[in-house]
Amino acid sequence: MTSSLTRELQQARQEIEAHARAYGLDFFETIFEVLDADQLNEVAAYGGFPTRYPHWRFGMEYNQLDKGYSYGLSKIYELVINNDPCYAYLMRSNAMVDQKLVMAHVFGHCDFFKNNLWFSRTDRKMMDHMANHGTVIRRWVDRIGLEPVERFLDCCLSLDNLIDPHSAFIRREAEGRREPGEAPQDEPFKFGTKGYMDPFVNPRAARQKEAEQIRQRVERQQRFPPAPVRDVLQFLLAHAPLKRWQAEILEIARDEAYYFAPQAMTKIMNEGWASYWHSTMMTEKILDASEVIDYADHHSGTMASAPGRLNPYKLGIELFRDIEDRWNRGRFGKEYEECDDYDAKRRWNRRLGQGRQKIFEVRRTHNDVTFIDSFMNEEFCEAQKLFVYAFNRRTGQYEIVDRDWRLVKAQLLFGLTNWGQPFIYVVEGNYKNRGELYLMHRWNGIDLQLNLAAETLKNLALIWSRPVHLETLVEGKGTLLSCESSDAEISSQELSPSECQQAVGQD
Repeated sequence: MTSSLTRELQQARQEIEAHARAYGLDFFETIFEVLDADQLNEVAAYGGFPTRYPHWRFGMEYNQLDKGYSYGLSKIYELVINNDPCYAYLMRSNAMVDQKLVMAHVFGHCDFFKNNLWFSRTDRKMMDHMANHGTVIRRWVDRIGLEPVERFLDCCLSLDNLIDPHSAFIRREAEGRREPGEAPQDEPFKFGTKGYMDPFVNPRAARQKEAEQIRQRVERQQRFPPAPVRDVLQFLLAHAPLKRWQAEILEIARDEAYYFAPQAMTKIMNEGWASYWHSTMMTEKILDASEVIDYADHHSGTMASAPGRLNPYKLGIELFRDIEDRWNRGRFGKEYEECDDYDAKRRWNRRLGQGRQKIFEVRRTHNDVTFIDSFMNEEFCEAQKLFVYAFNRRTGQYEIVDRDWRLVKAQLLFGLTNWGQPFIYVVEGNYKNRGELYLMHRWNGIDLQLNLAAETLKNLALIWSRPVHLETLVEGKGTLLSCESSDAEISSQELSPSECQQAVGQD
């Protein structure tokens, strides 16, 4: 299916890799493979893993990619896999200048995969493990049949956003741990003292307050789970009445969800970083005079923004360039921020030359949310002509509603937080002492799409094998959505304020 690089491609690869390392990029060994367009579409449909398990959605993805390529609507220029070694795919029919661009872009991605904090806990042998996942699922298909396996896999894949992408970086102490000398957990701490001093050393009000805190803690510990759980898939793996084959499939879906999560969390940064380096290397080191026009044409096409859509390549590369320029010129810090002279700020240049160092630091520690929050400012939004738009029901068209950079930034952050998807927590695994599952939606200003929520509840009911409930807000009113079984209709019940979980709307 694959073929090795031609002598010309191999020579270009060695040259570009040498330039990338000279610039300070650090990456795992990178293996390039050359594929025909049809083969590349097939690999892309599998998410870059050709040995992945069989599933109908991969066929749908392939069909869409194939039609897009056949009709000239879309074309895959690069596909690279976070792995050690990294794997990257080149399209055989691409012109040589495109192959050089893709290689330079790939080395930028590989550097990001290896060095960005949010990828540090990902599985670096996922190419092998994806093959193992495929073997496991094919084995269960042979044992119990395609239909039940595929139905359950559909269910698991529809829930793969119900994870906690930050959990890999959270260290939790063991429940019930107590340091030497610490008071027992079922009674307030009391200082030893003489009787007549006791009211002053151990005031009654303070002991009553501590006793209430202990009571609440004990009550939480008696709940199941003791605190809201964001990783719903892990809770289901630990407590749902799953058969062995179901548990293995659910665990595969969860493992793959955690593998892909950092890519969703760093889409703008990752593409911006790779684009920054391919443009730097191509224009400074790689291109010869005969290739400049073709490169400029293809690069500008990548950076173009479609109407109504934000291009992560364009936003990422421009923000990295802006950070580099600001730190080269010293346009940051208290003195710069407090300067109210527009002309002075426009001409500001301390010639610090710290830009390249700064963008490497940003690449190492940030994700898209912190990237936008920390570095998008008024000057950047004005330079990029960013704005907020909305649908006007009167005119039937989308229109600009504001150019305030703070609103632009807030809108971007709102869409990037948790990938723009709702926060769902498990708050009770034995609701009303009947073994029912009670979930909570942490409402943040946007109501759930009730049709999607209904399908999610049905899939959860299939896994939990008992009724499932979801508390949310609908038009500002506390509402409980309930599903008795995977093929039952969803019922809705309005809740009084006292019936709502205290965690709704809070972290």
